[in-house]
Amino acid sequence: MGRRGASLALWAALGIFVLYPLGRLFVVATTNGGGFSPTHLLNVMTDGYSLAAMRNTAVLATAVATAGTAIGFAFALCSSGMPIPRWLGRTVDSVVVLPLVSPPFMTGISLSILLGPGGTIPNLIGMPDLNLYGFWGTWLAEIMTYFPLAYLALSAVLKGIGGELEESAMTLGATRLQAFRKVTIPMAIPGLANSFLLLFGASLADFASPMVMGGHGFPVLTTQAYLRITGMYDLQGGAALSLFLIIPAIGVYLIQRRWTENREFTTMSGKGGRDRPRRPVETWEKWILAVVASISSFLLVVYGTILTASLVRAWGLDNSFTLEHYGYALSSGLSSIKDTVLLAATATVIGTVVSVTAGYLVTKRETPLRRTMEATSLLNSILPGTAVGIAYVIAFNSGPIVLTGTMTILVALCVFRYGAAAMRLTIASLSQMDRSLEEAAMNLGASGFTVFRKITVPLIAPAISGGMKSLFVISMTAISAMIFLVSVRWNLLTVRILECITELMFGQAAALSVVLVTIVFSVSKLIDRLFRVRWRN
Repeated sequence: MGRRGASLALWAALGIFVLYPLGRLFVVATTNGGGFSPTHLLNVMTDGYSLAAMRNTAVLATAVATAGTAIGFAFALCSSGMPIPRWLGRTVDSVVVLPLVSPPFMTGISLSILLGPGGTIPNLIGMPDLNLYGFWGTWLAEIMTYFPLAYLALSAVLKGIGGELEESAMTLGATRLQAFRKVTIPMAIPGLANSFLLLFGASLADFASPMVMGGHGFPVLTTQAYLRITGMYDLQGGAALSLFLIIPAIGVYLIQRRWTENREFTTMSGKGGRDRPRRPVETWEKWILAVVASISSFLLVVYGTILTASLVRAWGLDNSFTLEHYGYALSSGLSSIKDTVLLAATATVIGTVVSVTAGYLVTKRETPLRRTMEATSLLNSILPGTAVGIAYVIAFNSGPIVLTGTMTILVALCVFRYGAAAMRLTIASLSQMDRSLEEAAMNLGASGFTVFRKITVPLIAPAISGGMKSLFVISMTAISAMIFLVSVRWNLLTVRILECITELMFGQAAALSVVLVTIVFSVSKLIDRLFRVRWRN
């Protein structure tokens, strides 16, 4: 299949699984009694509680994206740009993945146990009435959950920069700090912009952390849309609320495009980049290492709480050791585990092919409507999961395409909603690649597919690996959209965990979460190993 055939196939898939469901959702939100009616949209714009939810959503997403990108950059710099021992870099790689490989609501629950009223830490410091619920609790829970997305994006970019540019600057008299400010940061701008957009979109779409940590005093659009749909059965009102999430997401997307489109960021020349030279760690780098070490320690405490809760009979009441929660996980939860692994593996393979193809097509100037294709590919990812889930139910429960209750609808949702991270990593990596490499190969007689397979793919392998890991872990841990699509035939592990929480079976929920984290962590390491063996350099 040539570039034209791939472009047509991608447009057909985007039309079915992105534009068609969202079109049906828009119709539901803007009609009443069979005719056009903006009543539901006007109700949102004049309701004080909804306006507060809009303001809270924008402030929270901006704060999470800013802080999460800064933390992700610090972790990426530590593992990819500092002369630290290899074991320390691998430790950072391992610790930073923990928030990403666990269900998002588990971070909020762990923070509630540790930092909520009467929690472990407030009792230890003599402040039992400390209340973390509201903006700060939600902000902390979302940062702990989503900053690994920035880390994955930025570590791939920093690895692509290599050490020869910094070494050249320092040979010309620049200090290490000057080389970092005037070489490393400017070259990392595409990755910084992409990670900001990823985290902004993740915060906009998240409802689990605000649901657990926000409470009634800090409403955001996702929780309000979810509660209207599931609690008040107001499908049109929930759909109208979710439509307002598109506005800030598109604004950030346009800013990101304007910021990066007229700049050159070529860093991959294929001329044998060298590792960074060995040198002492400077004072300002030690401060960054201290911040990374502090956050890593806090993460270990947070997730150690989940592990401990899975090994005791009842947290805070009966702390005697037991394995009965794992017996429950491997008996009653076994079918959910099998279904989730099969779904995530299928979505990862298909989603990686789709994301790399889409990223390649939109990066090449010869592809028509490439900006429209990129925006369409990312559209599902910037909408709240509740809205996308409802859109899929509306679109595929009746009409020309009936998919509800099948695995196809679950895989399609993962591919076209959670594949955005893989696509953005591919775009960021391709934007750093010297086009003369491909042109030279084609001048020597190589076909377009041969150039793509033997030159392009090896050079963007770190981005593909990061995208595969991101797609797999999000497919394993997602719930906001999936909860509307599970059926008797296909049940998911995150939904089973949420059922345990609502039934106050915290030990069983913790055990299922540990099983989920173990599976995702093992597969992530397997993907890393496969890529290192295949593309060692």
